[in-house]
Amino acid sequence: MFWHLIAAIVAGTAGAGIALALRSLMRKRLPKWIIPVGAGLGMLAYTIHYEYTWFESTQARLPEGSVVVSSEKGNMLWRPWTLAFPMPLAYTVLDEANAQIQDTDQGRVARFVLYRFEKTSLMSTVQSGRYQLLCREKAMFRLNEAGEAKVETLTQLQQGSPLYRSICESGR
Repeated sequence: MFWHLIAAIVAGTAGAGIALALRSLMRKRLPKWIIPVGAGLGMLAYTIHYEYTWFESTQARLPEGSVVVSSEKGNMLWRPWTLAFPMPLAYTVLDEANAQIQDTDQGRVARFVLYRFEKTSLMSTVQSGRYQLLCREKAMFRLNEAGEAKVETLTQLQQGSPLYRSICESGR
């Protein structure tokens, strides 16, 4: 977060410098208030850029064997540009490298960990959970600490979902 503050200050300084240069080129016909407006626009531009590139930058830092299985975009009233261009808010990652997959008489059964990354302000929050997937039934359950399936967390998956394809249709 400290580096985002430094980047915002640098962007504000650059915006103010551009406004000052424009004012000088126009032989001071532009009003003096254009300089702080340029600083504000520079900081706003940096913040918007960071919000829209957050998903790609955090996804690039994921370890090998991680697969993004879902992502969410949304808009916010206090960020009016998101009404026209929804911004990424969260995504879910499958730790495919450490998934335990078994082919049984009842079909393929897998146990794996899902990580959910959410963007809150300038920070990312991470939540994780262990799950079990029964491929034949397309049923996914969250597991408790003892490794038992919690029936109330039953989720039906679609055959075309990225999570189902990564686990059930993979060659592992």
